[in-house]
Amino acid sequence: LAIDGPDAIKNFQTETFDLILLDIMMPRMSGYEVCKLIRQRSKVPIVMLTSIGDTESVVSGLDYGADDYVIKPFKPTELVARLRAVLRRAGEGNRLADDAMLDLGELMIDRRRHRVTVRGQEVALSKTEFELLSYLAANGGDAIERDELLNKVWGAEFSDETKLVDVCIHRLRQKIERDPAKPAYILTVARRRVHP
Repeated sequence: LAIDGPDAIKNFQTETFDLILLDIMMPRMSGYEVCKLIRQRSKVPIVMLTSIGDTESVVSGLDYGADDYVIKPFKPTELVARLRAVLRRAGEGNRLADDAMLDLGELMIDRRRHRVTVRGQEVALSKTEFELLSYLAANGGDAIERDELLNKVWGAEFSDETKLVDVCIHRLRQKIERDPAKPAYILTVARRRVHP
């Protein structure tokens, strides 16, 4: 337990953690800053807690390297479910086979080492971004519904939170596409409506 941002960094440097739960509004150093510093040194799962729920703040938290973003107020059972989902994704990532390499030309995904390179340059991704990109790449060419992405990447308990998919895909495009406005890797396909 840390009382402020610098204390959180000190604890991180002297102890080992399976998961880090960060409040954004902390004394002396924001949760964003703490998250950024931790992410520079470790891929430990990070979940942010905040009462700030606008899309821009969610994007900022995830861009700093958080794996999930929980908005206050929340039910304890919801928080526990989300923490379990983050830990499950981290565990699944660690169990990938040694030869789990996806070659998409300019985009290379090394699932064992949790590394992505674009045009020869390594790109820093959060665990969630990495899992989403890996799932999309493994199903390359197929149109995948948001519900399926939520279930496979975040877990069934997130079935109503389609905004998570949109935010994560936006971040991925910013990191891997030559022109995020004209994506070549991650495309959005409009759903066709069937009229009776």
